[in-house]
Amino acid sequence: MSNSVFVPGHITGFFTIENHEIKLKNGSCGAGFLLSSGVKTTISSSESLKVNVNQGDSTIIDEVLSILDIDTHFKITQDIQLPIGAGFGTSAASALSLTLAINEFLDLGYSRELCGQIAHMTEVNLSGGLGDVIAQTGRGLVLRTKPGAPGIGEIKSFDSNEVYIAWKTFGGIETSSIIRDPHHKKVISQSGLKYLELFEAEPTIENFLTFSNRFSHETKLMSDEVKDTIDYFNSSHNILGSSMAMLGNTAFAFAYDEDALKSLDIEDLHIDKLNNIGIIYDKT
Repeated sequence: MSNSVFVPGHITGFFTIENHEIKLKNGSCGAGFLLSSGVKTTISSSESLKVNVNQGDSTIIDEVLSILDIDTHFKITQDIQLPIGAGFGTSAASALSLTLAINEFLDLGYSRELCGQIAHMTEVNLSGGLGDVIAQTGRGLVLRTKPGAPGIGEIKSFDSNEVYIAWKTFGGIETSSIIRDPHHKKVISQSGLKYLELFEAEPTIENFLTFSNRFSHETKLMSDEVKDTIDYFNSSHNILGSSMAMLGNTAFAFAYDEDALKSLDIEDLHIDKLNNIGIIYDKT
C-alpha cells in the first residue's frame, strides 16, 4: 500500500516580510505563481523507517517527523523536480507534501489546514520561505493578503488561461541572510507593500509581471546574470514579461505561446506551465 501527494513549486514576484513572535503568524504577504513541477512525496509500507530523496538531504523530512512525533515505520520517497534554494519553494513543497502524505497513509484525520500549519512550522524552524506553504494551497496566480500559516494567513487565487513559463537559474540565495537583515527587510517591505496594494486592486498577469520587475530592481537583489537574462527575456517577441524569483538567483518569463520561449537562445532554459490545479493526491 502506498499513497502520494504532489505539491506545486511556487515562485514569489514581490512580497513584504511580516515577522511575528508566534510562529504560525510569522510569514509574508505578496504575490506569486504555482508551477506544474514541484515535489511529489510517496509513503509506502516498510518494516523500518527508510528515506529516499532524489536531491538534497533529509533535513526537511527530519523536522517534519520531529514535529509529528510518530514512531510508525514506513518508507518516504521524495521526487524534488525543481532546483533547491533557488526561489522555487521546494522546502515548503517538501514539508507540505510529506505532512499530507503521512496524514493520508496513517489516516491521522488531520485537516489540510493543520497539515499546512505543521509544514509552515517546519519552514519557520529552519529559516526557510515565509509564505510558500500557504501559497501552495492555492492555484494559478496567488495573492497572499494576510501573513501566516494556512488557517491563519489568507490568500486569493486567480486561475488563468494556458500560460507557459520559462526559467533559468544561476544557483541559490541564502534566504535567511535576506529576511533577517534589517536593511533588506525595510526596503523589501516598503516596496512590496506598494505593489501588493496595486496588484490587489487589479490582479492581472500583466500587472504581476510589471510589479515584480519593478520590485526586483528597487530591492537591488538581482545578480548581474539574472539582470542580463531578464533584459533578454523582455527584449524578445511575444514575451508577456519577466522578473526574478524571490528569493533565488533565478529569472523567469511568461508567454502564451510556448514556441516564443522555445526560440530563446538561453542555455539550460526550462519551460513549465502555470499550475491551475494545485495539490494532487494519488492513492494506490
